[in-house]
This record gives sequence, structure tokens and C-alpha cells, in this order.
Amino acid sequence: MISEKMQGYVKNSSAIRAMFEEGKRLASIYGAENVYDFSLGNPNVPAPEAVKEAALHVLNEEDSLMVHGYMSNSGYEDVRKAVADSLNNRFGTHYDESNLVMTVGAAGGMNVIFKTLLNPGNEVIAFAPYFGEYRAYVTNYDGVLKVVSPNTETFQPNLEAFEELLTEKTKAVIVNTPNNPTGVVYSAETLRNLAEILEKKQKEYGTSIYLISDEPYRELVYGGVEVPWIPDFYWNTIVGYSFSKSLSLPGERIGYLVLPTEMDDSEAIKNAANVATRILGYVNAPSFFQRVVARCLEEKADIAYYDRNRETLYEGLKKAGLSCIKPEGAFYLFVKSPVEDEKEFCEEAKKQNLLLVPGSSFACPGYVRLAYCVSYEMILRSLPHFEELMKKYR
Repeated sequence: MISEKMQGYVKNSSAIRAMFEEGKRLASIYGAENVYDFSLGNPNVPAPEAVKEAALHVLNEEDSLMVHGYMSNSGYEDVRKAVADSLNNRFGTHYDESNLVMTVGAAGGMNVIFKTLLNPGNEVIAFAPYFGEYRAYVTNYDGVLKVVSPNTETFQPNLEAFEELLTEKTKAVIVNTPNNPTGVVYSAETLRNLAEILEKKQKEYGTSIYLISDEPYRELVYGGVEVPWIPDFYWNTIVGYSFSKSLSLPGERIGYLVLPTEMDDSEAIKNAANVATRILGYVNAPSFFQRVVARCLEEKADIAYYDRNRETLYEGLKKAGLSCIKPEGAFYLFVKSPVEDEKEFCEEAKKQNLLLVPGSSFACPGYVRLAYCVSYEMILRSLPHFEELMKKYR
């Protein structure tokens, strides 16, 4: 018999992945070109050419022991220094290799930092709507996830509700901007107010509360929108980053944690994160792609392609009678369901071979998420099916 904790995980397994598998089933029946799968944030834009060139250079010109061998659990020192230098140039920071831990993607990084920080019963706060795996990442280490109710007018964090959830047991707060699933970028004003609340509560409780900024979509923004650098607002900030979206490398599982020297107990946290990387079984982030991404830190995926998808799908859904906030970043639309039970709407959509993810997967029922990191042609083919779907609700 599997463990009780795993029984719960299996029962509540990802609706996103389930819809992805449904897409493969429908494609086998109707043909892939007749299925409109908006379920999974799997980038269809190829990695920049510079990634291929870097990979070939690393394989052809570097010592194989320096490419495929073990290194410090935190990653190659020269790779971490390259990342630190890039961040310093972009954000005016003063990091060095000691402030970086290379991770197995952003998910691996979050598991490392929760293993580092959490005691059983410690509370972690997330803002709805949030990426559903956060709950598993927290409960992996016997933490308790508390969820702030959403502000469905702007999808900026509901700070009044947030302040009410903070307690002496609060160990960490997760923010995700640009946000999955809404595409909203949290404003500087929002982050400043959030930081003020945290500073006040730290003094009141005599504890340290860490703000964990999950940033896999930092580079995916549109129309000149800027994503604030959160450590500028709050010293107890830990940044988790992934190259999965910015360089279209989700399967390579490569990212990093930024652990600033300014945060409370910095040295202990850095040392513990290094050990957590090892004892969780990662040992180290993938060695080959550490070396590849170090050569591609200024590269980005084709943002213009995503922007065209964003505009076309947003306008097409509006024409069909659906509504949502126009996203400023990431590659998702979070659409208001025309009926209260959005799962019912998702089932109706499947009759048109449209695969959408229910908002309850993100602790925000009444909405559905569409990932527009798909081919432009698929979006165009899907729009008449949204029109047909919405006839039922007119």
C-alpha cells in the first residue's frame, strides 16, 4: 500500500496534466490538427539559435569532466558567477557565486528552499489564483499552505485578506509575477505595500518571514511592461528562476535560486540549501545545461510570437462573448466562465475539442485557463469552435 500522503497526491493529481493526456486521446480519434489543446504551458517557440550553438560549443570544446562530472551541490562556481554578474548588470545588485544555487528548474528550487526553511506546522501563504503544485511542494515538508482569496477585479494580490492570514507560524509567502494563470504583473505599489505588511508583522511576532518570488515568466512581458525586482522592496526575499520559458527549455530542468546576503540567517540558509540539493536526490542541477545557459544569459525566446498569439486569442475570445483581463506577461489567458461551474464549461468545450483548464485547479473557481504558447495556426483554427461553443450560452 502506498503512503497516505501519496494517496492524497494521487487523488488530487494535476488537472493540467490530465487535460494534456485527454488531448492525446482526442488527437488519436480526430487527428491532432482537429484538437485545440490550451492546457499545458509547454512552449512551442523553439529555443534561440544561440542555445544550440552554445550546446555544440560546450560538447566540442570543453573537457568532458567539466561538462558531465560532479561539482559543488550548488553548481559550477563559474556558472553561478556568470548568473550573478548578469543579475548585477540588470538590477544593480552585488551578488557573487555564493548567492546562487543552480537548481533542477524552478520546481526543484522551490523544493530545495522549503526543505531548507520549513518545520512541521510552519505556514506558507500563496495568493489565489496560484500554480496548484505549490500545495504539494509545501506539504512535502509537512508545512501548511494558506491561501489568500483572489481579487478578481484586477488579480493583484488581495493585501487586506493577506494581512489577516499572517500569524506567528508564517514562515514564507509565495508570489508569482508575471502570474500563472492570469498573466498579471504585480505592480511596484502592490509589492511595496506587501513588503510594509511583512516588515510590520516580523517586528510584531519577532520572527523572520521569507518572501519567495517564483519567476519562470520574468522575461515574458509585452508592451514595455517591466517586472519589478522584488529584493529591492524586501530584504528577506528569495528568488527562484527557471530557463524553461525564457529559453524554451522546459525538459532540460535548469534554473537557480538567488539567496541574498542581506536576508536573515543568510549564511545558514545558503549552506542548508546546498545540503538540501544533495539530500533531496538532485545532487546537482544538470551539468551540461548549466554550462549551456551560462553562455545564453542575455538570450530570450521569440516574445513577438507569443504577443501575436496573445492579441489574436484575446480578441477572438472577446468576439465569441468571453471576457478576461488582458495579460501583461507569461502566456496564459484567465477567462471568466459563462456559467458558475467552470468544470461544466470545460466539459462543454471538450465537445468542440477545446481543452481548457478549470480555475479551481488554481484555487479560483469560475474561471478557465488557456495557455497560448501554441501554434498561431491552431489558434486561428480554434476560434470558430469558441464561437460555436458560446452559442449555447447566448
